[in-house]
Amino acid sequence: MQRTIGIETEYGITVDGAESVDVVSESIALVRSYTQAEPATQDMEMKWNYDLEDPHLDARGFRVDELLQDFDEPKYFVQDQNRKLSFQEIKSDLVLSNGARYYNDHAHPEYSTPECKSLRDIIAQDKAGERIIEECVRRRNLRQAAGTVKVYKNNTDFVGHSYGTHDNYLMDRSIPFEKVIRGLTPFLVTRQIVAGAGKVGIEGEENAPTGVFQITQRADFFSVLVSIDTMNRRPIVNTRDEPHADSEKYRRFHVIIGDANMSEMAGALKLGTTALMLDLLENNSCPMDLDLVDPIAALKFISRDPALKHVVLLANGRTISPIDIQREYLAAAQKKLRGRDDDTDWILSTWQQVLDDLERDPMLCRDRLDWVAKKWLLETFAAAENVAWDDPWLQSLDLEYHNVRREEGLYAELVREGTMRRFVTDDDIRHAIHHPPPDTRAYFRGRCVEKFAKQMTSVQWDELAFSDNGQEHVVRLLNVFDDADVRRYNEAVDNARDVETLLRSLDAVRR
Repeated sequence: MQRTIGIETEYGITVDGAESVDVVSESIALVRSYTQAEPATQDMEMKWNYDLEDPHLDARGFRVDELLQDFDEPKYFVQDQNRKLSFQEIKSDLVLSNGARYYNDHAHPEYSTPECKSLRDIIAQDKAGERIIEECVRRRNLRQAAGTVKVYKNNTDFVGHSYGTHDNYLMDRSIPFEKVIRGLTPFLVTRQIVAGAGKVGIEGEENAPTGVFQITQRADFFSVLVSIDTMNRRPIVNTRDEPHADSEKYRRFHVIIGDANMSEMAGALKLGTTALMLDLLENNSCPMDLDLVDPIAALKFISRDPALKHVVLLANGRTISPIDIQREYLAAAQKKLRGRDDDTDWILSTWQQVLDDLERDPMLCRDRLDWVAKKWLLETFAAAENVAWDDPWLQSLDLEYHNVRREEGLYAELVREGTMRRFVTDDDIRHAIHHPPPDTRAYFRGRCVEKFAKQMTSVQWDELAFSDNGQEHVVRLLNVFDDADVRRYNEAVDNARDVETLLRSLDAVRR
């Protein structure tokens, strides 16, 4: 694959043993724990350039005056007035030497991976985020007087609040967004059967049945098909138009419907299959006859059917199972893309095997898929302890599946036992903690942080600013995606002994 991909993950926080918890303060403290042993990153603190962001731009070709989450800002402002911290201090933005961004998203530490072009890199970088936050938890607890901080890579607090995991893909701007909506809605609604993280219970519904196990944690929180919002009235297809690239050439497909994956295999399938669907859209080969009568209802219906026995209704009157919807997308990808490269062939073969196993018996996938592994764990525990599915104990264990502390997390225990298949190695993850992918512009960003952080005045995904001899110099990365351009920029930062040399080399590259 040669598509640029990234993941943004918000993590949940709690403090065991504390009488009350200010999660905003805890999130700030957790992010700042990173700088305790990272001198270069101390120089990068709070330099993120918010002036280059505009979440009100809509991919359908207009700018909205306000987002629903904008109405939450006055409430946050009142709360934050008591903190005696500036906006920058509350955000506590860090840009890391691996090219990632790590910051406080008001009540959650958020880790945004660097841009990646291979499945191995993106999964290693995603897992690196877990390890970085695990270390921050350790450092924070050394300084924590009351209670023990715990952090979870999941998407719900089980009392009606959801926090996001967004996967992002750079795509061709020329594809009409209406085509994206129609082509990918059925795929995104059913993608949960390979990428869901699993959840005990139903949230946000009065008189909802108890003791329900769901395939995905996010289905309860989506209410519209298309919207620019991400926190209220969440849509299946999000239209935020911030490509962090040349907007005349590129669009960022911003997917907010996915779960946070602990399983490396499930994460690779989630990202890989979606990337292939964008390939099909761009070469006019994506299935366009799978329109769901009610995508929101189908999303919830599928999530609450872990046996995968029921069918959904298409607009043409046909009924079809979620597995067979995924099979139709798979068949189109096999026909058009098989044999293109190793990543693509791995996705196609693994996707087919998983669908085959899910159809025979979902439990065959407990070594690969989060929701199946979690369901097996909970069923085993419930049988051993003779507890019902509406027992709060199970919800507690559900949460512990996502604990980032490997000595405590239930997913990590499955890995230690050798019952979960791996996609990357521990060495891959350790390398990704400090090293950016070598074949994207993230390498340039990460190496600049490592070498020239003190002279960097601001940073964004697509722009870096340096101070040299009293003057500010801006390096724009809007079009640094072609392999040859990436190589030239990355060689320039590798060979530069100082900022002046770097800027001079980049001038030569641009000429």
